[in-house]
Amino acid sequence: MTNETLGSGELFERQACAQEKAPAPASTAKRAAARVLLPNRGQMELRPSDLESLLPEGHHARLVWRYVEQQNLEGLYDTIKARQGGAGRSAIAPEILFALWLYATLDRVGNARELARLTLAHDAYRWICGGVQVNYHTLSDFRVDHGAVLDELLTDNLAALMAAGVVKLKRVAQDGMRVRASAGAASFRREDKLNEHLKTAREHIRALKQQIETDPGAQSRKQAAARTRAARMREERIQAALNCLPEIEAIKQRQGKKAEEARASSTDAEASVMKMADGGFRPAYNTQFATDCDSQVMIGVDVVSLGSDMGQLAPMLEQVEKRCARAPDEWLVDGGYPKHEQIDAVSGKTTLYAPVPEPKRTKKDGAKSDGGDDDGDDKADKPIDKHAPKAGDSAAVAKWRARMSTDESKEIYKHRAATAECVNAQARNRGLVLLPVRGQAKVKCIALWFVLAHNLMRTAKLAPQLLGIGTGTSAMAAMTG
Repeated sequence: MTNETLGSGELFERQACAQEKAPAPASTAKRAAARVLLPNRGQMELRPSDLESLLPEGHHARLVWRYVEQQNLEGLYDTIKARQGGAGRSAIAPEILFALWLYATLDRVGNARELARLTLAHDAYRWICGGVQVNYHTLSDFRVDHGAVLDELLTDNLAALMAAGVVKLKRVAQDGMRVRASAGAASFRREDKLNEHLKTAREHIRALKQQIETDPGAQSRKQAAARTRAARMREERIQAALNCLPEIEAIKQRQGKKAEEARASSTDAEASVMKMADGGFRPAYNTQFATDCDSQVMIGVDVVSLGSDMGQLAPMLEQVEKRCARAPDEWLVDGGYPKHEQIDAVSGKTTLYAPVPEPKRTKKDGAKSDGGDDDGDDKADKPIDKHAPKAGDSAAVAKWRARMSTDESKEIYKHRAATAECVNAQARNRGLVLLPVRGQAKVKCIALWFVLAHNLMRTAKLAPQLLGIGTGTSAMAAMTG
């Protein structure tokens, strides 16, 4: 039967039946679950690679290592007891420890435990170690045990920068930065309380000794040693606080206060309560920095326990003069430094630029006497010229007053904030906010690490040839041979 013989009704019926028997479209059919590959980050991988390929050529870790290779580390090698032909395991090369702390300072890492962890987990720190394992005890001790060597390295670096014409000592700015100490505000005690705490600490040590002798197996040898060491350290800190009290009492008496008000911290005896930048009072140290204005290279560093900058001008100038073999031409400080004795001490060595304080107006000078006639000659009608020489001023102080009245001096003084405040901000950004150590000597070491790290970056920018980039020279072979 052909299509021509089919009726229209029969044709439509067959088409409808065919549509009913046809399968449903793929969009409406139920599909099976998708088969995909999910990450399994817990699986172990053995991937052959060398440490050298982990870092790009311009990485900061490579820059730090080039810098370390150029340093004279004989002072660090002299302290190593392991020698050729002798007994004992080999020591970690000082270059590794030195480079780790420099890079950690630039990377805002200030904790020895965190640094030790990064030497296993971070490519940059692994590259510096080069397969040598370090622990946090070694890192912690190295950071604060070599203050004299760090100071010598700063002197050597400045000598190289001066020879290269980067540091010219034309103009230097000095400023102080108060850094929070590792001491609680409630740890400050008077003499009677400190004696009580000292007695308690000694009784605790005796109790620990008696416990070890009575029952040696009650705790492991490691635990017993740790508890005894912690008790002895507390006793030493309290004794140090008592030793510092006479000096604090003398300071109180000079301030017109009672000596009985003197208090010292039982956790960090050399820390002092200072007024911080936010207006609060907390235990802190006053870190002093001297910076070359043209290059912004730090040329001097010191740490004091006094919250005031008064009296810190002459000591810093003396340090810079000794370190650089000459005094700078101009020295810029803020209003907290220019004490008359300090101005006289630096006179003839450098030209001082510091703001002259406003004169204090007394009742005699600032107001008319009761019942007096206004004859036009009253001192209250005449402004007091702070730049005019005062009675009792020395020649150096009188010159300083007159110098600061000129427009040229005011323009020169603008370089102080542009230099000192910038350097302080960079130190804050790198983590100089809370000190991880206790004691003025150890705090000085921390400040030196920040100065060396800062000068490293300035050297890379201003005198990259001093880093020996591309020369391949290293002092390590000569030291280990």
